[in-house]
Amino acid sequence: MKTAYLGIDLLKPVLDALLREDCQILKLFTCPVDNVTEFNTAVIRTAQARGISHTLERITAADLEELAAQGCELLVCAGYYYRAPITDAFPMVNFHPTPLPLGRGSWPMPRLILEGAACGGVTAHRMAADFDTGDILPRERFPLDPREDHQTYMEKVYEKAPAMVRRLVRSLPEVLEASQPQGEGEYWPLPTEADWTVTPDMDAARADLILRAFYGYECVYWDGVRKTELTGGRVVLGDPAGRPFPVKGGYVTADRVRPLA
Repeated sequence: MKTAYLGIDLLKPVLDALLREDCQILKLFTCPVDNVTEFNTAVIRTAQARGISHTLERITAADLEELAAQGCELLVCAGYYYRAPITDAFPMVNFHPTPLPLGRGSWPMPRLILEGAACGGVTAHRMAADFDTGDILPRERFPLDPREDHQTYMEKVYEKAPAMVRRLVRSLPEVLEASQPQGEGEYWPLPTEADWTVTPDMDAARADLILRAFYGYECVYWDGVRKTELTGGRVVLGDPAGRPFPVKGGYVTADRVRPLA
């Protein structure tokens, strides 16, 4: 099947599954990222290794016309931060890492953990003019562990996504025919620094929840005087006396620490 792909490394298992299904990727569109917490290096390496045309430029209506002229049969989007134009020339399907309509928006996973959601999921849906609103195709849910963090959440997404891709590619007409409207939902705004900031007067349970929700990304420890960036942070229960990042009932350790101005 002739396809186009939009995405960064966040949901690369979707790209890998397309390639295992022997899809011909006509062009891969990715986004500029910092390659510190968000990456595009893996999708670019895959494109280079397989001779797939790829670009960091935002996809345009002209690109869609060119893809249609090349016989594109399906466009798959998975972790692409630009708004893509829409065409009727071929189906356009987005993979979103929540069970839509719950969790519309570009980074909903931390909020699921912060709010203690009982389940997460991944949804394939038809792309529409508005983000994350198109008709639902395959959708899979999974339970969230009480100690869920961002990394373990995404591992569950990666477990579910390949089978959804196989179903989409092997039974595309039937999957499209069975699509269902999402129903009511709301957009979740991007988290702000306040959401990922830990302070000394915060109890250990709350600090632990924040660090798990953003695990693998930078959090901030703010002691009222200076800010420190913490990546891979965890709370250790116990006496915080003499520790550099104390909270009530414990202290914070991190894989990477960087003072902020």
